[in-house]
Amino acid sequence: MNAHDVVARVVDPELPMLTLEDLGVLRDVEVDDDTVVVTLTPTYSGCPALATMRADVLVALRRAGYERAEVRTTLSPAWSSDWISARGRAALAEHGISPPGRVDSTRSTTVHLGLPSVLEPVEKTCPQCGSADTREISHFGTTACRSLHTCRACGETFDHMKEI
Repeated sequence: MNAHDVVARVVDPELPMLTLEDLGVLRDVEVDDDTVVVTLTPTYSGCPALATMRADVLVALRRAGYERAEVRTTLSPAWSSDWISARGRAALAEHGISPPGRVDSTRSTTVHLGLPSVLEPVEKTCPQCGSADTREISHFGTTACRSLHTCRACGETFDHMKEI
């Protein structure tokens, strides 16, 4: 199996239903002489799962016979939730997490960070019943990149992966 295929199968430690490739954090795999160089872009610069991703990539490569490997991190361009594959979006929904919508490509590339003074109404589709009659109950879910919502139709609470 080639090095890219090996790395493409590594799963995300926080979202194990997704591979690093499906999540869009796998940016590149190159073989330079006898060293595999993998480039990852974390979902955000302070992502605590990055160290585990790096270790899991190195273990997978070594198990596949690639003894010399290095993992690099790049923050530019910044990761976008648009990089999640269609297969990844389907896997999120299948596991009860509302996938992010598409980010408007015409918007500014500047990301404004800050806390909202009030929770803004955000309607997301319920991954359990498909209803759009949902509401955000917490801007932060089980991780910083998710928000917590509830469905008015079926009463279920679910995570939504934020658009970034």
